[in-house]
Amino acid sequence: MNENATRPIGVFDSGVGGLTVANAIRQVLPNERLIYFGDTAHLPYGDKSKETIMGYSARITRFLLDQQCKVIVIACNTASANAYETIVSESVDRALVVDVINPVVEFVTAGSKYKRIGVIGTKGTINSGTYVGKIIARNPHISVESLATPMLVPMIEEGFIFDDISNAIIRTYLSKPELSQIQALILGCTHYPIIKNQINKFFNFEVDVIDSSRIVANHLRNILVTHNLLNQNPDPGHKFYVSDFTDYFQAISKLFFEENIALEKINLWN
Repeated sequence: MNENATRPIGVFDSGVGGLTVANAIRQVLPNERLIYFGDTAHLPYGDKSKETIMGYSARITRFLLDQQCKVIVIACNTASANAYETIVSESVDRALVVDVINPVVEFVTAGSKYKRIGVIGTKGTINSGTYVGKIIARNPHISVESLATPMLVPMIEEGFIFDDISNAIIRTYLSKPELSQIQALILGCTHYPIIKNQINKFFNFEVDVIDSSRIVANHLRNILVTHNLLNQNPDPGHKFYVSDFTDYFQAISKLFFEENIALEKINLWN
């Protein structure tokens, strides 16, 4: 086994959303040790400038590299869309980088199952045009419609889920003409899987609702195998950091990660 295989995997997001990806990684790769960073002090990333997102992402990447992470998983669509090159530059020769957009693009463009795809995400993700550009580049015969849904992340972070308020907001967004007659909907934000069932119900389960978590986890496994970095020794010592404690983080993190997790606050911007 490669001596670097026992190093941890770093995962980061603007808040709790990336825990959906972390949980999928834990299930697909049970021997791997995770170090998670939720930048709750600066969420949501979706309404920040590209330069600001790049700055936050670069600092978090340096922190995860200092923890000797062998892979940096950008478990945030906005950071994946706006700061991927920055993170790769920071990580060069020190860690591999996996984002949450490219694996999903490869998944939806494989074969000819979908002719019309919708994408929802933050303003930062949608305005970047990353999903549309990458999907069409791989398969120009697919029609892609994107819609910014900026209220969903703060709604989820504040705990408005499974209630009339969240249902009304979801219905208002998904009723937009941009998403009419789609065959698949990409959840272009790692927060959105928590409301996946509500989205499925809106479409009467007739649209394939695609979240990135399991797709990214399987892609990561392939990367580790290819680079001989798959850890063969069980190491469950996961660590979870946040840049600021929020009242709802602990409760909602249990929904995402399916167990209680111990959070440690650390300010990288002192």
